[in-house]
Amino acid sequence: MSFEYTPPKYAQLIAELERRIDTGEYPAGSLLPSEHTLMAEFGMARPTVVKALGVLRDQGWIVTHQGKGRFVRGRPAIPTSRQPRTGRELLDRAESQAASKLLAAGPVEAPNRIAAYLGIEPNTSVVGRNVLIERDGEPSEITSTWVPADVGTGTALAEEADLRQGVRRYVESAADVSLDHIIEHVTARNPTPEERDLLGVKSSAALLSVYAVACDATGKPWVVVETVLPGDRHELEDAYPIR
Repeated sequence: MSFEYTPPKYAQLIAELERRIDTGEYPAGSLLPSEHTLMAEFGMARPTVVKALGVLRDQGWIVTHQGKGRFVRGRPAIPTSRQPRTGRELLDRAESQAASKLLAAGPVEAPNRIAAYLGIEPNTSVVGRNVLIERDGEPSEITSTWVPADVGTGTALAEEADLRQGVRRYVESAADVSLDHIIEHVTARNPTPEERDLLGVKSSAALLSVYAVACDATGKPWVVVETVLPGDRHELEDAYPIR
């Protein structure tokens, strides 16, 4: 089974427009080609072009002036491509490229929170994975993944071997879907006995729990990835423009 990935059309358009802005083909202050011009040049439908332009606007590459069109602002001071996004990193991380130890893989009952994120009934059977990540020779985090049983069963996600690609690639291939966006939830709690032993922390330690729920363009969730981080060893940082 092939797991080669081709970015969706709107992402390809975003990359090309960013390139043209970066190289000065579309200089700062210039009027961006119209939707119809881009549709004709790239052979894309209007919704695809509009979606790409919306992303570029939200990221600060372009600005819209009502009645005048879209104008180039230039490369954002804080480019999105350089911002570490925890959820995206979790979905794209290959276990075989990290200092990791696979703890478990296979069918499990979905915990209540995970069932709610996936839109299924609690205790429904899903395919789960648990991995311990080490950094500098010390336990750093525990990553857990849950996917619907009809997506994960019979794939590498259910096998007790390191994944050679990120979870995202396997899910998109098995479900024949393109993951479009991630919703992150961050909570703080004390460790379970198992987490305490694996991470080498005290029962009173504060853990950060980051849940990344990956959905398709319709908002349907396909996979949940959780990373559990000892609060005294990690700091979550994000950066974004003010507009």
